[in-house]
Amino acid sequence: MMKNMMIVLFTFLISIISSGQEPTCTKSENCTTVEKTIQNYINGSSYNKLALLESAFANNATLYLTGKDGFKIYSPKEYVGFFKGKETGVFNGRVGEIISVDVYEDIATAKATITIAKSKSKYIDLFLLKKTETGWKIISKTATKIKF
Repeated sequence: MMKNMMIVLFTFLISIISSGQEPTCTKSENCTTVEKTIQNYINGSSYNKLALLESAFANNATLYLTGKDGFKIYSPKEYVGFFKGKETGVFNGRVGEIISVDVYEDIATAKATITIAKSKSKYIDLFLLKKTETGWKIISKTATKIKF
């Protein structure tokens, strides 16, 4: 069921992109607010700010990640749990940078890099976002580790 939903969502996004519609992310209000959501994710995960990190996600978001135990789907609460027990507001070595943002009406995609020098790790994070009544929220995230 989940796999079918993701296929439909990605097919929808590809059809929008290939339809010739240009992204609206050229200093528009939507671009700025989507970037703010991604920056909340980056700052929350880089400084162990759990509330800020969780605020970037829709409650029912799905995170598709590969870890020590292989591929797994996480909820936002499970993901935020990775940062529990660490001192709030203290930089933990994760450096994030937004690479791109594309906005199409009330949906958006974003790409960021996360670099962790201590473990010599670099990740590419891909996000799907949806404009909600409470602002832009990440509805899905995936990441992959790349050579550093």
